[in-house]
Amino acid sequence: MTVLKNEIKVGIAEYKLGTESEKLITVGLGSCVGTIIYDKKTKIGGLSHIMLPDSVPFENKGVLNIAKFANLAIPEMVAEIKKKSPTADLAAKIVGGANMFNFNNGTGMSIGERNVLAVKSSLASLRIPIISENVGGNSGKTMIVDLKDFKTMVRIVNHEIVYI
Repeated sequence: MTVLKNEIKVGIAEYKLGTESEKLITVGLGSCVGTIIYDKKTKIGGLSHIMLPDSVPFENKGVLNIAKFANLAIPEMVAEIKKKSPTADLAAKIVGGANMFNFNNGTGMSIGERNVLAVKSSLASLRIPIISENVGGNSGKTMIVDLKDFKTMVRIVNHEIVYI
């Protein structure tokens, strides 16, 4: 994919902010979840690509990458958005959380399902409504968000392109 000047690529276990002249893009959303949080007034948005639901099991293992975990990345990204837009009226869209592997960790839920629940919980605790989502399934996805109008394109591997 050719990356234009106004496209900001968000890698796995990263989040980045952008403004209305930019698009935020993340690829490789399998069990990971992409979360776009947007202020329609200022057209500032942040896109996170989380890998895991909860940092607690990893806290005694040294330095953590905050952006890897739903419970840390979402609040941190929201705090950064609010620094740029203190009166922000935020809304979210989420993509990913697929069941990519037949693996049961004893919870009865796949890592994708656990990631989706963690993102939803984090957004609920911050009182940010989810206005659209494309989660679940068993295919990888790419998420492209145009910050000019919050239009979000989801490319699903071996499937159609949808807008949420």
